[in-house]
Amino acid sequence: MATARLLHRFNFGPTPGQYENLLAHGLAATQSTVLMHGIDDPGIDTVKPLVLGDLGPFPQGNTPKTTAFWKRIGKDSSDLVMWWLDRMVAARYPLSERMTWFWHGHWATSISAVTYPLAMKKQNSTLRTFALGNFEDMAREMVVDGALNVWLNNNENYVQAPNENLAREFMELMTIGVNHYTQNDVKAAALALTGYSTDQSNGNVTFNPKEHFSVPLGILGATGVFDAQSLAKLVVSRPDNVKFITDRMWFRFVSGSTSAPSSLATSFEGRDIFSLVSALVHSSAWTDPANTLVKAPVEWFVGACRALKVRPSSLNADDTQWLLSQMGQVPFSPPNVGGWTYGTAWLSGVNYQYRFQLAQNIVAKANLAPLDVQPLDMVQACANWLGVPAWSRRTENALTLSLATPSELALAAILSPEYMVSP
Repeated sequence: MATARLLHRFNFGPTPGQYENLLAHGLAATQSTVLMHGIDDPGIDTVKPLVLGDLGPFPQGNTPKTTAFWKRIGKDSSDLVMWWLDRMVAARYPLSERMTWFWHGHWATSISAVTYPLAMKKQNSTLRTFALGNFEDMAREMVVDGALNVWLNNNENYVQAPNENLAREFMELMTIGVNHYTQNDVKAAALALTGYSTDQSNGNVTFNPKEHFSVPLGILGATGVFDAQSLAKLVVSRPDNVKFITDRMWFRFVSGSTSAPSSLATSFEGRDIFSLVSALVHSSAWTDPANTLVKAPVEWFVGACRALKVRPSSLNADDTQWLLSQMGQVPFSPPNVGGWTYGTAWLSGVNYQYRFQLAQNIVAKANLAPLDVQPLDMVQACANWLGVPAWSRRTENALTLSLATPSELALAAILSPEYMVSP
């Protein structure tokens, strides 16, 4: 169970043969494997680089130029989604992409308001750079991230008319959590964030000292002249930040129904993200039957594509993104600043019908070689292939009915409860 959980939670699931191999080599080998990062990734190297241009200001009027502009926005946005899905699937060492995905939900920013794909891609690059680094460094970068500043209206934050949106969400949803700051802290933090303007088309942020509130402020018990970076440093230094990030990571990777042990927080006291991830990977949580998680649509899709050796860009991009949107989750389009909700809602009947259609599209392109075994061994071969510790009797009976047609067997397996829910 532990090997399967670690592969699905931290690496999007196994590639063909990986689960059996790691079972044979033991838990320590699995832990080392899922934590690999920071080295050249030959899988990522196979993904075609995505180059996005600066499309400039919104064109005025209803002209052919306007039509061409929005068509380009749509194409670049679609290309951006498929490019990232390809990276998740292709990665030989997926932890970096998995953590970038986690942080995308944490610093939830939607292209629906940002509009420009280039700004979103720059944010994606920042999240990847700091995904396993120091959280203070990440927070200092993200508080002046162009896409986030547009998304949370900091372009409309002036000394004479402060906009508190970024200041509030930065503290409540991204660093220390609700009830650990006051409204006066929010007002002061908003003033600390004045003077920053974003070029929406490219995500570049500039600072104008003349438009910044440069008078001492009282924030979270500290007094001084603050800018975005010193504000981020102050907020992240709070003890509340340790518990907030530790609990958030436990909730997303381990369990939505059990609580993180207090001892886990010690691994994050230095704000080192990799230390916290490593502590999670080496914890005893993976043998507790209570710690199940429902896979979110993107995590299920990426895992299935990795197992079946299907590159997302080989599928129809419009169909793939439409089906993911109907399931409730498309990269770069979280529903709000709180990100996506997680849990059993992903298992609704409405969700399932679109998951079924997407699964059919994946299987149609799949490499089914792992099922080239004797019929009596095919059900177990499916489990080994997908990293499922055991099928329920009901699922095993259903899979047995599909033995004559490998594509139907693969379809039933990736739609099974045991695969849609991380064990």
